[in-house]
Amino acid sequence: MENLQRAVDDSSAVEADVAVFFDQDSNTFSYVVRDPQSQACAVIDSVLDFDYPSASISHSSADAIMKYIQERSLQVEWHIETHVHADHLSAGPYLQKHLGGKLAIGEHIVTVQETFGKIFNEGTDFQRDASQFDRLFKDGETYAIGNLEATALHTPGHTPACMVHVIGKSAFVGDTIFMPDSGTARADFPGGSAQALYQSAQKILNLAPDTKLYLCHDYGAEGREVNYQTTVAEQQLHNVHLGNNATEAQFVALREKRDSGLGIPRLMIPAIQVNMRAGHFPPAQDNAAVYLKIPINSL
Repeated sequence: MENLQRAVDDSSAVEADVAVFFDQDSNTFSYVVRDPQSQACAVIDSVLDFDYPSASISHSSADAIMKYIQERSLQVEWHIETHVHADHLSAGPYLQKHLGGKLAIGEHIVTVQETFGKIFNEGTDFQRDASQFDRLFKDGETYAIGNLEATALHTPGHTPACMVHVIGKSAFVGDTIFMPDSGTARADFPGGSAQALYQSAQKILNLAPDTKLYLCHDYGAEGREVNYQTTVAEQQLHNVHLGNNATEAQFVALREKRDSGLGIPRLMIPAIQVNMRAGHFPPAQDNAAVYLKIPINSL
């Protein structure tokens, strides 16, 4: 943690170039993060368009990202998932097929695979060793996007595999925290923990106050315009769940009360089955069709 703090506080740290893409259907922000000193970039939390009633997929969201990258002749080094999303399907494999790069997630994806492999009664063909991904990040591990230094921080609580990626002077926080007026992510999914989420949020709040925080979601609380970016300083002062030095006990009581009244996300059932496979669908059956399961009274 000390090394990470020093890296973020370093005035010589490079400011990443960030392009933002918004999927209105799932209120998801995806990012292309570029090293300003080269053509290298990473794609973070891409979205595969999925129409639930017809169970059909399309690629308009991913194609917008691909067009941006190709028009600028960028080189994709990473397709990063901040966690196994429950509200949208990943377009990682689709973009990787066309643009190259490595699919990456936190190493605790194996816990998610084991948990949801049981819930969806997946057979032995479903590997629970994270072999569907090209790279598994460990807590505090550093990596590079061209000449741009990045650090992966394990931030469990929303899911066991959540990670925040500190890239240059910015941090991509996934679902750990939201805009200050929306607080934090829920912690009641299988493997979630309000206590762990509080501790993970402290890692973010302990970064340099001017660190830019890029969010995975925003829902425009009380009718305001959706926003993808905040700062550590704003979160410290104004986060409705964490601000003003909220204690762990206060946070856990608030978070668990709020979570008890929430339904599951609209796309959780298809999203988990796909995203725990690194964005791949289950194998086609003997009629060449692909199927997803609906577990009754299990979520």
